[in-house]
Amino acid sequence: MSDLDHVLILAGGLSAEREVSLRSGGRLRDALRESGVEAEVVDADAALIPGIAADPPSAVFPAIHGAYGEDGSIQEILALLGVPFVGAVADACRFAFDKPLAKAVVRAAGLATPSSVTLPKETFHDLGATAVLERVVTTLGLPLFVKPARGGSALGATRVLTAGELPGAMISCFAYGDSALIERCVVGAEIAVGVIDLGEGPQALPAVEIVPLTGAYDYAARYTAGQTKFFTPARLSRGEAEAAASAAIAAHRALGLRDLSRTDLIIEDGRVFFLEVNVAPGMTETSTLPMAMEAAGLSLGGVCRDLLSLAASRGS
Repeated sequence: MSDLDHVLILAGGLSAEREVSLRSGGRLRDALRESGVEAEVVDADAALIPGIAADPPSAVFPAIHGAYGEDGSIQEILALLGVPFVGAVADACRFAFDKPLAKAVVRAAGLATPSSVTLPKETFHDLGATAVLERVVTTLGLPLFVKPARGGSALGATRVLTAGELPGAMISCFAYGDSALIERCVVGAEIAVGVIDLGEGPQALPAVEIVPLTGAYDYAARYTAGQTKFFTPARLSRGEAEAAASAAIAAHRALGLRDLSRTDLIIEDGRVFFLEVNVAPGMTETSTLPMAMEAAGLSLGGVCRDLLSLAASRGS
């Protein structure tokens, strides 16, 4: 392991998830300090490149959520600067951040995914929104789940129970992106499975079961204490837990990820469905990855310190 005398945590960014990213960065800084590593939280702004060039860090931990942090952009910049960083390389981030593309990759690897269609905003303008949405309902049925094809934190995501709710869900979705992913709404246990690789291959952490009190795991339910119940480990049978762990590891490998990831799954009638994967999982007080680490007997600061050391050792 390499010395970590100068560590940067990237937090903030320009996406709609900026505030959550800042919370993740602050908690990660505090956890690292408890593990003996002093880290500085910096934003991805015009001062970043000159600052890194003038004083190259031992390693960087990207904690920027959403666009710029998970779409490969910041990873590309760090690679250009020759700076070691935790997490997937730029190409893998691009695959994972694009939800329809990630679904196609993991489906080819043998994972089940909900039936879906992906439609850009222009399709509704050119072909007529009513005709398109009627065909979507006829083909996929109800209920549906609508979300931006790229993005996170459930921003612009809506569960649709009736055909009359679909137009409003599309408008909400397009406020956060130019393409919509419309999926059959799989009903079952909603779980998140973190994966970490401390040098011996990817290992799944205990699954976290998510039970939002309002029925929807939206932005408020994710980041407001008390609005969601979390069960760690999840209330699954042994077979379901093993299948969920295998699915998360398979998605991590199929997408070419490294160091850490979080895969969101639904277990419907004993069958595991892949929803999406996150390459920069949240580190807030209500984020599932730190919960899973604690359930596994691991500390957030200790794991992230080791990931930084591995990144510094490999040099990129």
